Amino acid sequence: MTQPSDGDLGFSESSAPRFESPQDVLDRLGAVNYLADDAISSVAYLADRLRKPVLVEGPAGTGKTQLAKSIAEITGARLIRLQCYEGLDESKALYEWNYRKQLLRIQAGQQGEGAPVTADSWHALEEDIFSEEFLLTRPLLEAIRAKDPVVLLIDEVDRVELETEALLLEILSEFQVSIPELGTVKATQFPLVFLTSNNTRELSEALKRRCLFLYVGYPDLEREQAIIAARVPGITTELAEQVARIAGALRTLELKKAPSVSETIDWARTLVLLGKNSIDAESAKETLHILLKYQSDIERARKELLSVAG
Repeated sequence: MTQPSDGDLGFSESSAPRFESPQDVLDRLGAVNYLADDAISSVAYLADRLRKPVLVEGPAGTGKTQLAKSIAEITGARLIRLQCYEGLDESKALYEWNYRKQLLRIQAGQQGEGAPVTADSWHALEEDIFSEEFLLTRPLLEAIRAKDPVVLLIDEVDRVELETEALLLEILSEFQVSIPELGTVKATQFPLVFLTSNNTRELSEALKRRCLFLYVGYPDLEREQAIIAARVPGITTELAEQVARIAGALRTLELKKAPSVSETIDWARTLVLLGKNSIDAESAKETLHILLKYQSDIERARKELLSVAG
């Protein structure tokens, strides 16, 4: 089966390529303090050129959501976010009808005419109440109908049930959705789509086939140090290196929850606010609760890792 062309999907000229090259992605993300690597920049570039969604997997707090936000920022696109959760259904993800407003319209029509409802009058009323005026758009439909450039973020897709995951398939393959009362709505511009997953459950093969895959894991020492330096104003080079080194060492332990990059940044900001230019044993002991979220993890870190703070 051949991949549909842009013309087949009906995209307008506003869907011209957003990036000139992977290096262009890398440079522009760096300008907004998102320090990407070659894998991230290449996948973002290919997603734009191939008109494919991106499935971004990895541990929580490694910058998956921020990637979509940063892509929206550097392209001047509007970010539309669908936060996934257990129990999310079509009415919250795609659209629903304003039933209260429809009921009021039906009551007003009956009172105004003062005559029994006939088949013809009911048909006219039905056409009226299932019109645009009564449609409540949700994030997926909003992204498809958008005329302006859009980045669609489907966050933590692994939290939804298989039925809701199946709802995404038509949208991600054809960028269109069928509304029985109104017909098929097709996208006129290509929305860049990012689906994030913390890999809490295995996603379906059908969903994965429709996406480019990107894994965003914990950065190496040098890159994490650079991320901290970029995201924490006023931090010294020594402190950024120490924070990155301690966070990396903690991730080698069997903890309930390893420190994420976002928590590492929070810890660095805390230390800067406390006036620290470097970490000593006492400051590390007093602030580990910013980096770790379980008391057992904090106690283990105090025993095994305070030595790396010197």
